[in-house]
Amino acid sequence: MKKVIWITGGGTGIGKAVAIKFANQGWNVAISGRRENILKEVEGINPNIKSFPLDVNDKGKCFEIMNNIKDEFGDIDICFFSTGTWDPKKEKEIDVEQIENVFKVNFFGTLNCIKAVEDHFRNRKNGIITIVSSIAGYKGLPNSTGYGPSKAALNNLAESLYFDFGRYGVRVCLVSPG
Repeated sequence: MKKVIWITGGGTGIGKAVAIKFANQGWNVAISGRRENILKEVEGINPNIKSFPLDVNDKGKCFEIMNNIKDEFGDIDICFFSTGTWDPKKEKEIDVEQIENVFKVNFFGTLNCIKAVEDHFRNRKNGIITIVSSIAGYKGLPNSTGYGPSKAALNNLAESLYFDFGRYGVRVCLVSPG
């Protein structure tokens, strides 16, 4: 049976590149993101890629999509959560609503996806959860009043979950491109 990876943010950037790489290596690849048309374009690149549209802010939909992926492929081996938003033009001033939105997507959206696979991986006693953060999570950057702190929160979350999930044989990895 083919291995399965679920990638959020799979329509563009790092998520798309990871999807193509795994698909080319023969994995079943489930990609999620908000823009269904972009996901369909990526899906057309390789028959091993299947799209599962998702807004990570919808907690219930995260569980539904995780179950749909399991129904389609039989299991999930790796989760690669690379959901993120950043608009430097909107971060030139402190805008509390903008910062809340960035945290809602970058931190809580990722957390919603982790929660969706938590019981599955713990009961399976195996799996890998990869959280994509950024070097902006380690040091403040210009025009990053929401983005940098949301990524710092992901760094801390990954470190905490590393121990919590490790007891169940589940690996938690942090990737900080930049």
